[in-house]
Amino acid sequence: MTTVGVEEEFLLADPATGRTVPAADRVLANARGLPMAARDARLHAELLATQVEAATGICHSLSELADQLVHARRQLATAAGELLVVPSGMAPLGGDVEIAPGERFAAIADRYAAVAADYQACGCHVHVCVPDQETAVAVTDHVRPWLPTLLALSANSPLCDGRDTGFASWRMMTQSRFPGSGVPPRFGSARAHATRVARLVSAGVLLDEAMTFWLVRPSPSLPTVEFRVADVSVDPEGAVLQAALSRALVHTALADLALGRPAPELDDQVAAAALWSAARYGLDGPGVHPYLAVRVPATELVADLVGTVHDALEEAGDLAMVESLLANHRTGARRQRALGDPLAVVRMLARTSRTTGEAHALSR
Repeated sequence: MTTVGVEEEFLLADPATGRTVPAADRVLANARGLPMAARDARLHAELLATQVEAATGICHSLSELADQLVHARRQLATAAGELLVVPSGMAPLGGDVEIAPGERFAAIADRYAAVAADYQACGCHVHVCVPDQETAVAVTDHVRPWLPTLLALSANSPLCDGRDTGFASWRMMTQSRFPGSGVPPRFGSARAHATRVARLVSAGVLLDEAMTFWLVRPSPSLPTVEFRVADVSVDPEGAVLQAALSRALVHTALADLALGRPAPELDDQVAAAALWSAARYGLDGPGVHPYLAVRVPATELVADLVGTVHDALEEAGDLAMVESLLANHRTGARRQRALGDPLAVVRMLARTSRTTGEAHALSR
């Protein structure tokens, strides 16, 4: 099976108030003094100074990926010191927001104004290796129908600025304010993809060809398909589940391509409706079937997704682990709402992130 890597974004919060604080520079400076194995995750700055990103190295197995995810969270918690590391798709209590230093971050802030200035959103990005750009675009076309279901599984941002938004993933609704966000169109070829991206750059809504907001895309800098649909997970198990399903979707697409099967047709408005429903309800309500364009239980769509990638999961030796993860899965949205009080939610999320290694079973 092909290799996989994961990027996770986290918020930094004050332990007394639960509000975010712009302390990324200090935390990253502390992290530079901590031991990191050669292939382990690295910590990076994000657009806002209230956020830090952890990116794993290249992983061949889910257990290796889990090891790196756990290690990164431990290192980040240590580097943060007294601050809370909060794995939530949005800031439950809001907080002080600053753009992180750097020319590109400044250019993004200038171009997108208030859309970027208060975008305290944290995702989980999965990279799956593919041979070349043409293959990456073809795979992107094939996996589009299942992006809303991946979102529903990951939903972890119901609270924002001290209130319950009514959505399981408010991060997705906030992200929709950026131009060209959501489920990407069907491209057909790498040349067509490049043409569409160039048009958006020419129109002035993207800084350059390396910036797009689609929820899956050929990576502009790596030989990978990059899934950017998921909210950051409360714990590493959620990230491992996203990685397993994303990799299996890529392998299923590669198998279809080898047999000459075209990418499925998908009505763009139905895709948008499916994404909205996933953001609204997560797994606790209806979803929209990507092909039939009817409401069905979100859990039924999860079962359909697993059925679609069953052979790829089995070939990778990941099927038993995925079935176990799904059997015990509770979305972050459900876990946040079980507490209700935003400050209690922030502290629960931070506690989970700090102690994740002790309770974690996948890395053993």
